[in-house]
Amino acid sequence: MPARTTTKETEAIANALHSAAIHLLRRLRKEDEQAGVGPARLSLLSVLVFGGPMRLSDLARAEQVKPPTITKLVAALEADGLVKRRGDGSDARAYRVEATRRGTALLHHARRRRVGRLAAALRGVSGAELAALRHAADIVERVVATI
Repeated sequence: MPARTTTKETEAIANALHSAAIHLLRRLRKEDEQAGVGPARLSLLSVLVFGGPMRLSDLARAEQVKPPTITKLVAALEADGLVKRRGDGSDARAYRVEATRRGTALLHHARRRRVGRLAAALRGVSGAELAALRHAADIVERVVATI
């Protein structure tokens, strides 16, 4: 049975993971420049592509921003033809925002670029290290679900 880690050790691991995640995402975000859409808009588009149509209030909550910010982001994405608004069947006064085919394609293309860049970097890693990363990714996903 493995020994339990101390609070100090756990905090050091959490700090290392946090730092690694930030550095990884910042490096991969450079690939997004080719999409021609800023990071905030791509993030919002990702929420819609993977989460489905949402009301503005739900989008603001998901992106952790205020409603006026979401309104501006949606308007910009809509002007670019990447999202559209549809009436909300449960409330005639409200509407849902959804990604268009063009927006979905753009998001998937941007994601393929980021994943491709990461995959290229991982080619220099041993098989054992790749297995460890696969296991670590599973653990991170499990932990993230509890936050």
